[in-house]
Amino acid sequence: MANSLHLPRNSHYSIRNTQLVSLRSHLAPTSLIPIGLDIVRAEGCYLYDKVGKKYLDLISGISVSNLGHGYPKITEAIKHQVDQHLHLMVWGEYVQAPQVVFAKNLIAQLPNSLDCVYFTNSGTEATEGAMKLAKRVTGRHEIIGCFNAYHGSSQGALSIAGDEWLKNAFRPLIPGTRQIRYNHIADLEYITQHTAAVFIEPIQGEAGALVPGNGYLAALRKKCNETGTLLVFDEIQTGFGRTGKLFCFQHSGVVPDILMLGKALGGGMPLGAFIANQDLMNSLAHDPVLGHITTFGGHPVSCAAGNAALEVLLESDLIEKVAEKEASFHRQLIHKKIMAIHGQGLLLAIEVADFEEVQQTIKYCLGLGLVTDWFLFNTHCIRLAPPLTISEEEIAWACETIKKALDSF
Repeated sequence: MANSLHLPRNSHYSIRNTQLVSLRSHLAPTSLIPIGLDIVRAEGCYLYDKVGKKYLDLISGISVSNLGHGYPKITEAIKHQVDQHLHLMVWGEYVQAPQVVFAKNLIAQLPNSLDCVYFTNSGTEATEGAMKLAKRVTGRHEIIGCFNAYHGSSQGALSIAGDEWLKNAFRPLIPGTRQIRYNHIADLEYITQHTAAVFIEPIQGEAGALVPGNGYLAALRKKCNETGTLLVFDEIQTGFGRTGKLFCFQHSGVVPDILMLGKALGGGMPLGAFIANQDLMNSLAHDPVLGHITTFGGHPVSCAAGNAALEVLLESDLIEKVAEKEASFHRQLIHKKIMAIHGQGLLLAIEVADFEEVQQTIKYCLGLGLVTDWFLFNTHCIRLAPPLTISEEEIAWACETIKKALDSF
């Protein structure tokens, strides 16, 4: 499979020179030419640029804004916490009520074995913390990930990611890592008594929203139990209702030893976390002391926002309606150029013939005010990850717009 990272993002979009010059003058780039939309306001499922054009957001900032933009309860929580205090001290030294309240509310939704939260700044940092925890607890150094997996872009997270082209420019990376094929039970033989942990996504996001077959995660859990290996679920993209359950692992009933969260965790604010059993987490506090530390992880404003978002999800019927909204996309996205739709809930991938069709569709949709995107490790799928608050009317318009785009070339 060709890698989409070989292809420049600028082929998707027409960018105003003034925007591009401004962006390039002061900010470090992540690609040769970024998207360049100049958004000045966001509300609900819509983004608004500086000339007043509105865009229906079908990607939620890559699964961050699960409740859309500017959700009142979240903004109220942010404003309230700003009036109380911002950063006080590095992680774990002071009692900061927003951290405590949010951690307790998270743990209340999880199995008893996942009863201790370590907040970080991002999902990538959750990966780093989970990697250290696995090594510290097991005394082993080997960590296994999957081909076409993505767990972040820091050196540790990149080491267990599954794309060689993405990694090669930054070698040497962390030794003792290897990849297995996702959803291939035969590859579980590579998990041994030398393996500290297996990091896996319950739905493989950047590979194009691939859902594992029945029994795969259970077989993986069994193998980890047999070898004394920790099972780590990366729910950075799939968490907080996106798949129709609060957490994706609840569909299978397979419980990980460590759960990683990010993206939607902060309700639009930067926040990540790794969650494990208290006995495991205690190992980071001694030999050495401060075995894992962060200055801004669990920032009180981010925790207040995240807790408000969690409360909305628990009090509303948004998660219950995800399956119905998924069915609406499937029912309306019928077109001769659509080969398949992968994924679960509101993390979907529209498969077309090739990356050229992906590019053309994204470009056309953007011109009509619809924001879609692609996947890092899948060159022939279009990303759909709208806010859970999207309405049936908005779904219908989005589907018609995508089909118009496919008819345009």
